[in-house]
Amino acid sequence: MLGIIGGSGVYNIEGLENTRWVKAESSFGEPSDEVLIGELNGQSIAFLPRHGRGHRLSPTDINFRANIDALKRIGVTDIVSVSAVGSLREHLMPGMFVIVDQFIDRTFAREKSFFGNGLVAHVSMAHPVCGRLGEHLYAAAQQIGIPVARGGTYLAMEGPQFSSLAESELYRTWACDVIGMTNMPEAKLAREAEICYATVAMVTDYDCWHPNHDDVTVDAIVKVLLENADKARALVKSVAPRVQGDAAACQCGCRTALQHAILTAPEARDPALVDKLSAVAGRMLKN
Repeated sequence: MLGIIGGSGVYNIEGLENTRWVKAESSFGEPSDEVLIGELNGQSIAFLPRHGRGHRLSPTDINFRANIDALKRIGVTDIVSVSAVGSLREHLMPGMFVIVDQFIDRTFAREKSFFGNGLVAHVSMAHPVCGRLGEHLYAAAQQIGIPVARGGTYLAMEGPQFSSLAESELYRTWACDVIGMTNMPEAKLAREAEICYATVAMVTDYDCWHPNHDDVTVDAIVKVLLENADKARALVKSVAPRVQGDAAACQCGCRTALQHAILTAPEARDPALVDKLSAVAGRMLKN
């Protein structure tokens, strides 16, 4: 089942039928919102507004653990994250989409793991997004004529304020390509939940480093966001059948990320935490 995490404009897709809002349960608290489930050409798709309908939640206040846990519980196996970002590179212009393949996590006020004392696990984040999903997204974007770049590093900042000029210039020296506030720890948690995850970063501005462009403002971002909404909907509609028809999905390494990650011996595990992780890590905790 394909899950989409993004803004409210993403799920207003022509041809989406039998839609219903479902209250998503999680043992990690309240998700951002209910989940919209619908069918696109007979394929089930789930949409979760990351900030809640009406954009109620700041990036720091999003319950990322509840969001990923809830999607796992309703059967989501693949997540496409659609996110607004600032560009740190001249060639990544506002209006372009970037299928990122790396992250630098500079957030500091968020719960970043499902695991903890009583049940310890360490998953690999060397390649933090699903290459298979990334290829589907890149091919779909090219097919429908969306300006798109394959690959790039996403700097995840805490926010909610935008960068200072000094910060923006620093991140450029780190070889970062885009900057945003929402994809960490989302990608880390998806990996822990053994869900394939990929990011579509929609460039809205040049952050504040570019000498020939105004400093980033909310008005400027919203204008480009609205222009990108149609492209985002078209991309979801185009990529969905590619994901659905992917015969190699069941062999994807993302879906066995916990295979050798849990270190706590069965007799030393906290029963309460084991119970909370029944969806996220149930495959590994049955015995």
